[in-house]
Amino acid sequence: MSAYRYYQWDGTQDIFEPSAEELMDAISDGLSLHGDVLRVLQRLFQSGLEGQWGQRLKGIQELLRQLRELKRQTLDRYDISSVLDDIREKLDRIVKTEREGIERRLEEAKADQEMTKILENVASKNLSFLDSLPSDIAGAIKELASYEFIDAEARQQYEELLDMLRTKVTDAYFKDISQGLEALTQEDLSSLKDMLRSLNRMLRERMQGLKPDFQEFMDRFGDYFGPERPSSLDELIQMLQRRMAQVQSLLDSMPLEQRNALENLLESMLQDEGLMDELMELASNMQQLFPMRDLKSRYPFQGEEPLSLTEALRLMEELQGMDELARQLESTRFSPDLDKIDAAKLRQYLGEDAYRSLEQLGRLTDVLEEEGYISRQSGRWELTPKAIRRIGQKALRDVFGYLKKGRFGKHEMANTGRGGDRADDTKQYEFGDPLHIHIEKTLMNVLQRDGPGRPLRIKSEDFEVYQTEYLTQCSTVLMLDMSWSMPIRGNFFAAKKVALALDALIRSQFPRDNLYIVGFSDYAREIKKEQLPYINWNEYVYGTNMHHGFILSRQLLAKHKSGNKQIIMVTDGEPTAHLEGGTVYFDYPPDPRTLEATLIEAKRCAQDRIVINTFMLDRNPYIIQFIDLLTKTNRGRAFYTDRENLGQYMLVDYLTNRRKRIT
Repeated sequence: MSAYRYYQWDGTQDIFEPSAEELMDAISDGLSLHGDVLRVLQRLFQSGLEGQWGQRLKGIQELLRQLRELKRQTLDRYDISSVLDDIREKLDRIVKTEREGIERRLEEAKADQEMTKILENVASKNLSFLDSLPSDIAGAIKELASYEFIDAEARQQYEELLDMLRTKVTDAYFKDISQGLEALTQEDLSSLKDMLRSLNRMLRERMQGLKPDFQEFMDRFGDYFGPERPSSLDELIQMLQRRMAQVQSLLDSMPLEQRNALENLLESMLQDEGLMDELMELASNMQQLFPMRDLKSRYPFQGEEPLSLTEALRLMEELQGMDELARQLESTRFSPDLDKIDAAKLRQYLGEDAYRSLEQLGRLTDVLEEEGYISRQSGRWELTPKAIRRIGQKALRDVFGYLKKGRFGKHEMANTGRGGDRADDTKQYEFGDPLHIHIEKTLMNVLQRDGPGRPLRIKSEDFEVYQTEYLTQCSTVLMLDMSWSMPIRGNFFAAKKVALALDALIRSQFPRDNLYIVGFSDYAREIKKEQLPYINWNEYVYGTNMHHGFILSRQLLAKHKSGNKQIIMVTDGEPTAHLEGGTVYFDYPPDPRTLEATLIEAKRCAQDRIVINTFMLDRNPYIIQFIDLLTKTNRGRAFYTDRENLGQYMLVDYLTNRRKRIT
């Protein structure tokens, strides 16, 4: 007995995992165009994939759009000018608490006149000091450092504010340092300056072309860093650089007045002259070795929600993380290496659905390889024969999508060929018919003539036989114009797709037939069917050499002594080149010698019983005039069509020459 378990829908159950067949159908057109597996997959990575039931495998461009929308929403939410408001409020609270404490102590000392007099002098001095505090935050905090607090709570609030600011400043530059630098004792400052001094020395050595001893540095100062220590100097610098860039981005994003106030505040928290010197040298060295152009940004905040300094620094880290992730996603336009994308950050910013889409994109090549559609050859992906057949089948479905069932095989043919298919209809037997006897109808003919009784006496006129459709074997050359005009006018891809469809049709429906493909531009050459997805037009030469195409086609068809022979030529122009002594001669407008040589070769094809059917994709009067003359010379046919209807005309005509009904 089957057991089913149901869960509440949470949005993650709709997982689109395309099959290898769905993938091949999705990329068939791209592979038909240029046959470059990596290039086509790269485009699929960018666009994603739609499932037949409306499911969606998100592509890189959609993930990038979501990331940009998230960044826009963040910028529209917060007010960056409010960063110092929280510190201002804390500072005002400290001053207020101190004033209230002074008043409380004066009130408590009223019973002791001598103590009251002393406290009044101290209180007057302190209140005067508080009244004269600078209006800017950094100045006020610096002045309070030398102030003797009367109220213990106010003093504690001030120390907590200093600790918080020192922590934020050190976090801003050295977030990953694990030492407790909140208090920044003299010993801490000395150790920190030693580390920075050694770091600057390594950077100077790097700029001089030397090899710094990074391991010796880590042996001495490795305890400063968390459990995930940097493994190289570059990794350490990039870690510190990101932190410095976040501070700079915060400053650049703030209004000028608030920016100056924050800069002063940061400097006031690192009052040690030697420490500031080392930090300034570190920033200069890193800028020379690793410019921060891509790291620091000015973010145009437009929202109203206030931010504390802590929240602002965290937000800078998130925004820069989004920017870095966006650069990783954008880089896949030029390289399909999805491993360069930080999947953890993608999940953090865009959620599980985006993460799983990236995971699925990364598996596409594995799916195709496991099903035998692609294989790695000499370091690059190549199509297998199975993939080429699938591309042809897809092209055949596309080209014949307009036809109704039952249209195949209903076309007349003047000559018979090999083999025969039995039809459902019957007829009276005639001499020469295959003896496919319809038993029931034959016996009924006897009974209708003689009536019931035994034995039944069957005569020759009683025989009823199945009608037969005789098949003809056909050898075809598809001549494909590969001159520069075909892609410029948008015709080459359509012609190539039809070639794939014709190959698939013959493989599946008429396996005894022979199909050759000849591409022609300045010269003509045979194209093997397995090369078909990879062929491209020849953009570096001029010429439409039908003459050479007909010569090569005759040579290929000469291998077959019986059956029907035909050339199907797809072109959009008149001949502009021909062979003279084995060398191509080109001229435009077409030289009369080129036209004459082409028509002579077409006549030779007719003498060899080779019919030329031309599918012309242009309606220029001069071209029409030549094609009409070619058709008359060869006694073939001409079809004037366009790239949208090319496949329908060509393949319907091919089937027209397939079979006849014997009645």
